[in-house]
Amino acid sequence: MIITRTPFRISFFGGGTDYPTWVEDHGGATLSTTINRYCYIFCRHLPPFFKDKNRIVWSEIELVNDPMEIRHPVIGKVLSWMDIKEGIEIHHTGDLPARSGLGSSSSFTVGLLNSLHTLKEKVVSKETLAKQAIWVEQDLLKENVGCQDQIAAAYGGLNKLEFSSGGRFDVKPVPLSQNRLQSLESHLMLFYTGVSRRASQIAGEVIKSIPNKTADLHRMREMVDEGVDILTSNADIADFGRLLHESWMLKRGLAPSIAPSFIDEIYETARGAGALGGKLLGAGGGGFILMFAPPSKREVVCNALSKLLLVPIEIEFSGSQVVFYQPGFYTRTALTTREFFLGEEN
Repeated sequence: MIITRTPFRISFFGGGTDYPTWVEDHGGATLSTTINRYCYIFCRHLPPFFKDKNRIVWSEIELVNDPMEIRHPVIGKVLSWMDIKEGIEIHHTGDLPARSGLGSSSSFTVGLLNSLHTLKEKVVSKETLAKQAIWVEQDLLKENVGCQDQIAAAYGGLNKLEFSSGGRFDVKPVPLSQNRLQSLESHLMLFYTGVSRRASQIAGEVIKSIPNKTADLHRMREMVDEGVDILTSNADIADFGRLLHESWMLKRGLAPSIAPSFIDEIYETARGAGALGGKLLGAGGGGFILMFAPPSKREVVCNALSKLLLVPIEIEFSGSQVVFYQPGFYTRTALTTREFFLGEEN
């Protein structure tokens, strides 16, 4: 039995410069952090007492024999790719809703891979987890996704991620003192808009717009370094919030579906209440919105956005982890039913 815990992420700057079509020509970078809200996956070989070989529990309960019959959009294909033939049971749950801009799909993919490698008694590096998750989402599933979410989920922490052609990437942790880290956390406010959306469709629109948004994307890439400089210097941390505002003004112009009118209303309400900046997380359209506000303004901002749910968060540094491991006892192929119960081996 295996339980993995994989964090969700918040991306501050550089989103859009991690899409393969941009990276191959220009390179890219993002500044992001994982937070103490997680995706959990429970995984084990299914005992041989059940007529169905595989049990998959997510928003549905699936009992199937052939992995290719699994309706979950990721699990069946990954089981087939990893050549897992024995019966399996997988349960998925998360602290926050899916399709909400926190990289939950990539957190799931990374956590699933971590679970299945452990089930096969293999230890893989964070680099391997990230690369495999990118391949699964971009090549196996043909999703319109970048590269930052998978890397963030695998590694954890507050990092500058740099991307170059050929799928290469570099993870550079951003070193902050405890006081600076607490100051950053005290300015972050994460609100749920109550609207979920499919990121791949919106991302597809952004990808199509890239040839006409070159200057904006180069500027968004520059903000990654500026954001790191603000955090790691003695600069007023309020400048980080102001830079977020500038970044959001550029991002919302990449595609019409990124910022529906109700998002603009939420954002302007928070700014009017004292927030310095913020952004809608992920591809856009809905999900979670991050606001950056001085601690003295938190209550005012909360009151102004009282119809939204505020989710307390802290920065976490663990990445995807196996938090429970117990070697399997049951196998479906080693013994017949009679041999299993009577202890008779051939």
